[in-house]
Parts: sequence; structure tokens; C-alpha cells
Amino acid sequence: MSGSDEEFDNYLDEQVNRQESVTIRRVIRDFQNPFEYYSEVEFKQRYRFRKETVLNVLMPLISHNLEKLTKRGLPITPVYQLLIALRFYASASFQIISGDLISVSQPTVSRIVKRVSYLISLQIKRYIKFPENSEYTKLKFYQIAQFPGVRGCIDCTHVAIQNPGGNFAEVFRNRKKFFSINTQLVCGPELEIYDIVADRPGSVHDNRIFQASTLKAKLEGGEIDGLLLGDSGYGCQTYLLTPVLRPESDAEQNYNKAHIKTRNTVERTIGVWKRIFPCLSKKLATNLTTTCHVVVATAILYNICRLHNEIEENIEPPVIRRIGRRNANPSNRQGLVFRRIFIERHF
Repeated sequence: MSGSDEEFDNYLDEQVNRQESVTIRRVIRDFQNPFEYYSEVEFKQRYRFRKETVLNVLMPLISHNLEKLTKRGLPITPVYQLLIALRFYASASFQIISGDLISVSQPTVSRIVKRVSYLISLQIKRYIKFPENSEYTKLKFYQIAQFPGVRGCIDCTHVAIQNPGGNFAEVFRNRKKFFSINTQLVCGPELEIYDIVADRPGSVHDNRIFQASTLKAKLEGGEIDGLLLGDSGYGCQTYLLTPVLRPESDAEQNYNKAHIKTRNTVERTIGVWKRIFPCLSKKLATNLTTTCHVVVATAILYNICRLHNEIEENIEPPVIRRIGRRNANPSNRQGLVFRRIFIERHF
């Protein structure tokens, strides 16, 4: 081979290698910019929000507290960290995220989920609260089944976790024999989340969580006016009404029907929340502290979904109507008297 032929072959090899390098960089760039790579529909499927909501609503909440991470010379920007966390909430799989996103290892994803979840959870007072207009809330609840005076509906749901280990691991094993965080929610008439307690072990009963909550203190102190509706796992109080377990009169039966239909909002809320963020229905492999932050963060994001019309119409689960469990603790006598008078007056 002549020197000129060899030089020409080297030139071709160089051009091919350069083109391959450009192609690889383009693929990496596209994968690292999901805003360009995915259509609006694909983006929302993966991250649960429209692109504009991520950029204009979610990013301002946390961007000032997120620094760039570097992995093998590749900067992970704050917005990219947010997308990684959102993808985790929508899948609960470190493997899926690592497969979706080039050059992001599972340990890096874990650190990002921990960091972003904590920062989002700091927004709890802004996004999870009872609305100031209590009369509007009571009216919207009344329109469901003509049950007067309701400010919220309360229930608990279990978020499955891996065995936390340690001397107190069994405290997290619930009555269905899996490890969990028993999470208390109060919802509004339009399936908003008004209150959340997300740090109680799975073995702790719903009523005990409520008894120890700041919510109870606010109700007793008059800071929150109106009634909560709960199932029969709670003790009946003057501010928390439960169903009549053995209704005899027409009034009691009418009360139960209205109670069940109205209280169903909290079951629907939990169902929609878990459908939007499937990580809540899978066994979370994060540590306990991060798990609690993930639960709160998804509740905040759920309310943001509602505020910005991000929830699909067909995502709501079917309506479930039931009385609930028998009382775990004796009802307050004053509460039972209050309920009897309430039924006589309104039903």
C-alpha cells in the first residue's frame, strides 16, 4: 500500500470515529434532556406532570437548594435530579431509572431521591393544610350526601417497606404481616389532602395515631372547626363522628348512608394518590427516614397535581362503600351522646 493510500484510509477511519462520537454524544444529550427527547404524552407518563409544570412550578420549590452532582464528568443538573426523583415516584424502581437514564448509577439515583424528597417535604405547610374558607368546605361536603358540618374525612393506609432491621423491626410489621408505615390522611370534598402523618410503624392502630396527632389537639382546641368523619376503627368524639354499628331507627340508617357516602372521599383520595405514584403500592427500599420523606413528598405533589389539573379523569378507582372496622377503643361517652343528638336533629 502506498503512503497516500494509507493516509486516505486513516482519514476515513478518523471521520467514521468522529461521526460515531457525535452520534453517541447526541444520544446522551437527548436522553439527558427528556424535555426534548419525549413527547408531552410520554413525558407525563414517566414523570406525572406536564413539562411546563415541572419547569415553572416544581423547580422553583427546590432548585435553590439543589447543587449539581458530577458522575464521571457528567453534570447532573437540579432539573435532572428532580426528574430522576419523579421517575422513582412513578415506578419505585432504581433499576428502571438507571436503565432509562444513561450514566446514572443506582447509588446516585438513591442519593438524588433522598435529597429531592427531603426538599419537597419541606413544602408541607404550604401545600398540605386545611383551607381557610371552612364554610365552602362544609358546603361541598354537604352536596355529596347532605351530611352537615364536615371539614374532612380521615383514614389510614399502609405504605409497604422493606424490613428495616434492628431491634425494633417487628414494630413495623402490620396485622397483614408485612412491614409498613401506617400513614394517616385527612382529605377534602374534592379529594385534596388536608393533613398527613407519615412516620408511624405499621403495627400502630389508626385510632392511636389520631390520638397522638397535633390534628386532634387542633380540633379539641377549636383551631379547626367542624367535624371529621372516620370509620369504626376510631372512637366516636364530638369532633369525629363514626358510623352506628347496629342502626335501628330510620334516622340512624339514613345517617349511616350519608356518612359512608361522604367518608368515601378519603378512600378515593388514597386510591388516586397511589395510582399516580405507584411507589406507594410497592415495597419501598429506601431507609426509614427517606421513606417518610417520600410519602410526604408524593402527598405534596398529589395536591400540586390537583391544583394544576394534572390528574387524568379516568384515574379514579371505583367507589367503595363500607361501614369499616369495629371500634379499637371505647368511644367517648360525650361523643356518643353528641352523635345521638346530631342524628335526631339532622336525619
